[in-house]
Amino acid sequence: MHIDANFDSGNIEVIEGNEPATVRLAIRKDSNADFFQWFHFRAAGGRGMDCAFRIENAGDASYKKGWEDYAAVASYDRQDWFRVPTDYANGVLTIRHKPERDVVYYAYFAPYSGERQRNYLAQCMRSPRVRHEVLGQTVDGTDLDLLIVGSPGEGKRVCWTIGRQHPGESQASWWMEGFLDRLTDEADPVARAVLDKAVLYVVPHMNPDGARRGNLRANAAGANLNREWAEPTMEKSPEVFLTRARMRETGVDFCLDAHGDEGLPYVFIAGSDGIPSLTERQVKARKIYEEALLRASPDYQMEVGYPKAPPGKGNLTMCTAHVAEYFGALAMTLEMPFKDNANAPDPRNGWSPDRCQRFGGACLDALHAAVGYLRD
Repeated sequence: MHIDANFDSGNIEVIEGNEPATVRLAIRKDSNADFFQWFHFRAAGGRGMDCAFRIENAGDASYKKGWEDYAAVASYDRQDWFRVPTDYANGVLTIRHKPERDVVYYAYFAPYSGERQRNYLAQCMRSPRVRHEVLGQTVDGTDLDLLIVGSPGEGKRVCWTIGRQHPGESQASWWMEGFLDRLTDEADPVARAVLDKAVLYVVPHMNPDGARRGNLRANAAGANLNREWAEPTMEKSPEVFLTRARMRETGVDFCLDAHGDEGLPYVFIAGSDGIPSLTERQVKARKIYEEALLRASPDYQMEVGYPKAPPGKGNLTMCTAHVAEYFGALAMTLEMPFKDNANAPDPRNGWSPDRCQRFGGACLDALHAAVGYLRD
């Protein structure tokens, strides 16, 4: 058997890999950081054999709760990703699978490659509604792309969506496709209504360096971008520095930051409850947004999520809290599971790229409901 991870978003180290029934592996730490949990590797030579891939440092991963009731994804063609039997015991995550083909890929969640990102952006730019800017360059010198959907105008709300601050949370890229597909569909009446009242600024991928390197949370310099919003620098966190600077040029009425959560098997939103300047308008707008999202998608729920920060104790180094406090915006963090959605399980696929895309489309309905409440 041959194990390989030398490709876009690949991450695995082989301790011992000759025998398919006893493959011993370890996840590599993020670049210049101690985070790790994302894995993505290819196995060749196990067709028809009972394979067991033992990730032996799983017990030291960043979110051990993420392994509970978790099943890894596998694919033969890198298009169709399905769940395979996975168990966690004594600090070891074991993926068990009898491949039907010579080569199979395994990952923490369905990967989203840089090549797909470039192709999808090119597709979006075929729409007359879309303009493109390069905000600047990342630590590795990668262009940081911004899409502007619709036209700015007097009285129009300024809405931002960003994804992949944490590179291992590929759910956000799949979500972006669903959101942008609807937003650029000229036959979609909800998209037309939103764009009559708002202009959208979309950063589809905040952390392309980390994603390419197979990181879970850090950029190439080792920074957790979602803890850099108070004082970003061009040396350590140019991705945040550049995005924040552009936000200050445009202003912000709405910001949705798309993520994945390792531990909780639900789709939920975390708000900016703990910011010092929280207003009744922000609270009301969030309530309208979430209630509309409940109507738009049965995959959404409001019972399970993160504990609310006490008043005045919000973490202003995070995107949602910083943007809500600085701009007075409705700013929210969207979390999607790495596991299945416990409220609507799918044994074969779990939470999947298709469900991320469909949920991205549903979020446009919620924005349509809330857009009139984004300013006093």
